[in-house]
Amino acid sequence: MAKASAEDLPSGTTTLRVMIGGKLRQLRTDADISREEAAYEIRADASKISRIELGRVSFRLRDVRDLMIMYGVQDEDEIERVVDMAREANRPSKWKRYNDFLPNWFSNYLEMEGAAAMIRTYEVQVFPGLLQNEEYARAVMMLGYGHTPLTEIDKRIEVRMKRQEILDRTEKRPELWAVIDEAALHRPFGGKGVMRGQIQTLIDFCDKPNVRVQVVPFSAGAHSGAGAPFTWLRFAYEELSDVIYLEHLTGGLYLERDSEIDAYQAAMEHLCIQATQPHKTQDFLREILRDRYS
Repeated sequence: MAKASAEDLPSGTTTLRVMIGGKLRQLRTDADISREEAAYEIRADASKISRIELGRVSFRLRDVRDLMIMYGVQDEDEIERVVDMAREANRPSKWKRYNDFLPNWFSNYLEMEGAAAMIRTYEVQVFPGLLQNEEYARAVMMLGYGHTPLTEIDKRIEVRMKRQEILDRTEKRPELWAVIDEAALHRPFGGKGVMRGQIQTLIDFCDKPNVRVQVVPFSAGAHSGAGAPFTWLRFAYEELSDVIYLEHLTGGLYLERDSEIDAYQAAMEHLCIQATQPHKTQDFLREILRDRYS
């Protein structure tokens, strides 16, 4: 097998670490080797093997090589491919310069979002971050972050705008499928002018070939997504399983069990049935503009 080039690898050090860790875990279990036995091979303890397999630490390239050989991998090209991935995963994150302004749990999400092939998101109170304009993002953050210094708000807005660059990449451009509760269209962050601009921004986003937007109207009544917003990330790499991301006030939660993925997938599909069809979304948004924000 040929070595992986930089173009073949997903973006984001967190994503790469998860890929490599998952591969090492699968090799170890296939070889029927315990974490304790693997740890002894690299002069560590079982907790380090656990952290490596969960993608929570950087890699010593020698450890990756030694573990693969211990697990019975004899193909030198395959060993070098994974070592190359580990080398890439050890590079600083593209979001590193924003570390002082972002919580660690969100930096991890940014890298996974950047590596996703499909992003499906449901929002209740606000427009999805990938579809916000700068004025609306500022209104949301000024309300939600209390006494946070304005310089920090500016940096967080900068991050939100830079996130949107993935939608215009020439290669590995993700598909974004957003479902928004109608309540978000009526919650006037920043006043009428800001909301008018944000809804027009959303209308414009609908013209992108890789963006699909649906709105769950009030007329749909109760629906499966009534609980909380969530994002479903799907990757183009067989080593990476789907992830459901849930965000709350002080952290982010990642769900990866098959039963959890299945439950949220079913909820998303049900939402899409109850929502406006994508080709009718722009008309629905224009009607909201005319009736509420003209």
